[in-house]
Amino acid sequence: MLTISELKKTGTICQINQEPYEVIWTQHVQMGRGGAILRLKLRNLVNGNVLEKTVKGNDTMPEAEITRKKVNFLYSDTDGFHFMDNETYEQFDFSRESIGAKSDYLRDGSQVTVMLFNDQPLTIELPVKMEFRVASAPEGVKGDTAQGKVTKLATIETGKNINVPLFVKEGDTIRVNTETNEYVERV
Repeated sequence: MLTISELKKTGTICQINQEPYEVIWTQHVQMGRGGAILRLKLRNLVNGNVLEKTVKGNDTMPEAEITRKKVNFLYSDTDGFHFMDNETYEQFDFSRESIGAKSDYLRDGSQVTVMLFNDQPLTIELPVKMEFRVASAPEGVKGDTAQGKVTKLATIETGKNINVPLFVKEGDTIRVNTETNEYVERV
């Protein structure tokens, strides 16, 4: 059972009405003489619906039993994104809507983590940092640092645009933080 202090963390997964929900936003409110309450926004991991809920100080919620497995991204087509389990070689797919913005970081052969609830795939988790080749990057112009602009927009091999420092050139390999969409370092 999850307490109010454990539910404060975004990304916590709980179970409501036999379905898994992920905490996407929290607001802790201390009432005058009364106890604290926690306002939550929860996203259903099965259908994507968002639910708002208020939890009192001594309330608890059951924790969803989520299992995680390493899988390989195989390819994408008009039907969606196709993955393969590394151990059983079982293949499954996700729709474009369920993957969302994570698709900007998927390339053939990428290893990601799939979240399973009751042995059914829910969604994927990307590694926090991934390496990509820079497909195109404009040349840095000498006067660009006058207004404090020390970055330029580069396109990585998946087609995603990332702000990078001026010294990054086309063909370089860079490490990107997939949670914040920011350049980390040149590899």
